[in-house]
Amino acid sequence: MLSVAVVDDEQVFSDRLCRFIDQFKHENGMEMAVTCFQDGIEIAEDFKSKWDIIFLDIQMKQMDGLAAARRIRACDSEVIIIFVTTMAQYAINGYEVDAFDYVLKPLEYAPFALRMKKAVKEVEKKKAHAYVYLKKWSDWVKVSTDDILYVEVNGHTLQYVTENETYEKRAKISDAEEELAKLPFSRCSLSFLVNLKRVDRISKDTVIIGKHELPISRNRKKEFLQAFTDYLEAGF
Repeated sequence: MLSVAVVDDEQVFSDRLCRFIDQFKHENGMEMAVTCFQDGIEIAEDFKSKWDIIFLDIQMKQMDGLAAARRIRACDSEVIIIFVTTMAQYAINGYEVDAFDYVLKPLEYAPFALRMKKAVKEVEKKKAHAYVYLKKWSDWVKVSTDDILYVEVNGHTLQYVTENETYEKRAKISDAEEELAKLPFSRCSLSFLVNLKRVDRISKDTVIIGKHELPISRNRKKEFLQAFTDYLEAGF
């Protein structure tokens, strides 16, 4: 099921978008859950990454669509944002928040359906990759598992290390193993869970990932090397 948010302070256009979404899902045999908001601040404040597609009006009273999109992007780099506007030039600034597309008011079904079809395909492509929710300061951020280099346990906290950021999560490393069990991650020691996709080199008792050198423990070496061999033989 796809989760869609409609954010528009004009009830007539909000209702029309909801009717279009309902028509589209019936024509295409899809399941969609739609949530409506009357202003950008309603969706952006305490934003939760639970929507696949957001239709976002650009001109709203309390918080305009661009300001709301900036807040959304700070927490979710993947959600598809489609601006709703009266004039195409207003949507040009959407590039700065990586907007997927825009629809013009007054709304018509044919151009809406065309953009919706493209958006659904993009969502399906994105869903082919896995994501985890991790904490950065006080925000929860959706992070692609492909971006995770490794997970390190530090006391009762897990550190998820990517090329540019380190995220934290209060959990045990066995919890991370369970969460990532269907993906190519393997323990090289008691403290490190490695993304096999990101391994650059294995040298004796060390696994190198970019600038990071992680120890391979004696107890984990055979199992880790087998996991890496299996990963390579699977054709990755």
